[in-house]
Amino acid sequence: MTEATNPGAVPSVQLHGVHHTARPTWKLAETVHFYRDLLGLPLVHAISAKGWGPDNHADFLHFFFDSGNGSTIAFFYYIGTERPDWLTVREHYQDRATHTAWRVRDEAELLLWRQRVEAVGIPLRYQIRHEVIESIYFNDPNGYPIEITWQVRPFSEADALDAKLTVDAAIALENESGDGKPFGSIEPVWQRKAATIGTAAQAAGKASVFVLDVPEFGALIDVAGKTEGYTTTALGNGYVRIDGNPCISFRRKALGFKPAVWYGALTGGLAGRIEQFDMDALVISPGDTK
Repeated sequence: MTEATNPGAVPSVQLHGVHHTARPTWKLAETVHFYRDLLGLPLVHAISAKGWGPDNHADFLHFFFDSGNGSTIAFFYYIGTERPDWLTVREHYQDRATHTAWRVRDEAELLLWRQRVEAVGIPLRYQIRHEVIESIYFNDPNGYPIEITWQVRPFSEADALDAKLTVDAAIALENESGDGKPFGSIEPVWQRKAATIGTAAQAAGKASVFVLDVPEFGALIDVAGKTEGYTTTALGNGYVRIDGNPCISFRRKALGFKPAVWYGALTGGLAGRIEQFDMDALVISPGDTK
């Protein structure tokens, strides 16, 4: 019996990319000018409707811009309404978490996009490299964050394993709280993750850092290998363990890390306790884990 004829079967499915993202706008002309005229995205489709059935549903325009590779970005313009306070975009990192990120092929294309954004007068927020991507950021007329990014290297099986270990450790900590409340910091996630990767061969009384062996974190391994008293051990599972003497200390500038990479330097996990972690220095002691 096939999945199609067995209604109890769980079908095997896959996605084929993003068709569209959508957000409301109360700035019709400005939104069209920004995406079509300034960014150069073709306006490819529009729906105009008398509500959508319920009495409290406003009439609207729903219009789409081509954002490449079969994807579109769409907006709803609700006629005769005003933006409610709870949908106001605020200058807060939690608001910026909801954003659109478009992909370009390489660094050259990213720099061309930066040149265009600046040439048409759109304020550029910043350009930043964080782990596997480098991006430029700016806002549309509604205040919605826009990101244009190029992926420096493809995701690997090691990345997928590392992601699983990270999320599993965080979910375990969340479940242990008993009430679903979040844990207090990222440090116990890193400690739990290190315990999962395995510390059986770790030198007693020494702090340890587990580093995913990928280019963006390679400087940690290189510097540790040149630091007296530190040892590096390839674990054969995509990680390298760095043991301290007995503490571990790194300086951001010596590693050549940009801040966005620096603050994720322990993402592979740690055995010990963070004594200092600021813009300039990271110090881990071999103290008891939490």
